Amino acid sequence: MGNRLSKIYTRTGDDGSTGLGDGSRVPKDARRVSAYGTVDELNSVIGMVLACAAVPDPVIEVLTRVQHELFDLGGELCVPGMALIEEADVERLERTLDGFNAALPPLKDFILPGGGMAAACCHLARTVCRRAERELVTLARAENVRPQALRYLNRLSDLLFVLCRVLARASGHGEVLWHAERRRRD
Repeated sequence: MGNRLSKIYTRTGDDGSTGLGDGSRVPKDARRVSAYGTVDELNSVIGMVLACAAVPDPVIEVLTRVQHELFDLGGELCVPGMALIEEADVERLERTLDGFNAALPPLKDFILPGGGMAAACCHLARTVCRRAERELVTLARAENVRPQALRYLNRLSDLLFVLCRVLARASGHGEVLWHAERRRRD
């Protein structure tokens, strides 16, 4: 790869613009920049999950691969017209989700964020993933966004929800359930 980042600051963004991967410049608050920035944020939050103690090896393996794919997705969004996320990536997320979900009991209540540090961080990742998906939908109204990218984030948020359940159980804390009847009693 060589020395690609010999200098971290360039001063070219001091005017409120940033460069896309194709060399064009756009405002730092452009929809595209917001979308790939949120994908980057999601990747960072997944890093927080992985930094937690006692994350099971199968979860580490899955989330590490997801981090690489999110980096690819960010690249795809940074270079208009680039295609890095494929339908096979979406299908693999579905198989992975089904595999983890098969070992869990059916849901009877909503789950509150919590269940130990790793599960709580995974809930944060899930919500950032949903925001990234919303930002991609907004971008898709104005510019071309490949449907594989949208499907990828949609499946990933579902996978993260299932992994929240897995991590809560693995930590020994268990899932934090919301009980509607409690609200009616108060």
